[in-house]
Amino acid sequence: MYQDEGGAEEIYSKVLRAGRRTYFFDVRETKASDYYLTITESKKFTNEDGSFYYKKHKLYLYKEDFNDFKSLLEEAMNFIIEERGSEVISERHEKNYQPNNDTVESSDEGSSNFSNLNFEDI
Repeated sequence: MYQDEGGAEEIYSKVLRAGRRTYFFDVRETKASDYYLTITESKKFTNEDGSFYYKKHKLYLYKEDFNDFKSLLEEAMNFIIEERGSEVISERHEKNYQPNNDTVESSDEGSSNFSNLNFEDI
């Protein structure tokens, strides 16, 4: 347990590193000895000279809001998965993107994607 720069006691902490972003989930103690959660997003940026800096955004979540927050967060996440699936669409635009799903490949050795059909086959 230690105090942060604002004087709040930190009780529990987990870190999620996600590319240029890092998320910190910290349980802290109020002066009244109750707990609350802070979620901090820290995003790394690079200056023109090559040095870097971080921008941080912090969310304070108190116990009285946990149930509603959790419910709405789950609802929003489920909506996203139902509407767009779990694939991260931005990955498609990366330079060396390789789809991880199974694709159907033609057994023909030719380079054409079209099938040779005779009208008798239809």
